[in-house]
Amino acid sequence: MAEAENTMAIAARAAAKRKVANLAFWSIVVAFVVLALKAAAWYVTGSVALYSDALESIVNVIASIAAFWAIQVSHKPADQDHPFGHHKAEYFSAVLEGVLIVLAALLILNEVWRSWQAPAPLEQPWKGLAVNGVATAINAFWAWVLIRTGRAEKSPALVADGNHIMTDVVTSVGVFGGLIGAILTGWQILDPALAVIVALNILWQGWHVIGSSMNGLMDRAVDTAEHMRIRDIISANCKGAMEVHDLKTRIAGRATFIEFHLVVDADMSVGASHVICDRIEDALKAELPSVRVTIHVEPDDEAKLPKGTTAVPFA
Repeated sequence: MAEAENTMAIAARAAAKRKVANLAFWSIVVAFVVLALKAAAWYVTGSVALYSDALESIVNVIASIAAFWAIQVSHKPADQDHPFGHHKAEYFSAVLEGVLIVLAALLILNEVWRSWQAPAPLEQPWKGLAVNGVATAINAFWAWVLIRTGRAEKSPALVADGNHIMTDVVTSVGVFGGLIGAILTGWQILDPALAVIVALNILWQGWHVIGSSMNGLMDRAVDTAEHMRIRDIISANCKGAMEVHDLKTRIAGRATFIEFHLVVDADMSVGASHVICDRIEDALKAELPSVRVTIHVEPDDEAKLPKGTTAVPFA
């Protein structure tokens, strides 16, 4: 029975890996398509705002390639040099994406400065906006797919890529509305002004992406709700133990590492305490995907709660 469950778990992980890797690959294809459309919109109109939108799509292409590489690395099994696995590789991809976003913002601001020095009227604006609108619609759908799947599969690279694309969608919608206003009013200054807003927005997004990734690299613990869920699972399956204390968690990409001390009667056999550990570990693995559990068994003289306490097993 246990062997069959283990085989099913391995098959499920393999299926999840293929799903994430396939999305990462198609993300590259979508990024190139959107880049081509936005570049065409900029070429037709000469708009600095549309140029800034196209420039951010170049970042999307590079980031999608980096995410694809990182996901391939993160799914490699543990080896002698990386005994805890390669889960954190995706965070490096997210950090790179954040840096590229900041670089794109600086390039946009440089183009805005040049535009203010030598302003030029928009050419074929409606045609350019139509092309850019198609690209924005594609981006919106793809960002939703990446964020939804990335959260489900605990893939930081997919989530970062999806969030970046969603930011691109928001700025594209803003550029779209602003340029319509510039066309209808004749206020050409709106074009470079919109580009500045785009640059500042993606600077903020870049900072957010880098900050989130650094949390992962610094072994951030699970959030409070997840921590309490883990406590509940342990409490429900620690029958025979006297106490649990020093519960610690950390997140590394898809994997959640859990460790704690389990206090048992000093006269309990190693075999009996091992049964309790197996029961807790199996329950955690059943409820939490890609979990890694380390349990330190201690005798009752290491307990932190007063003797006779039975209401709560946690100290």
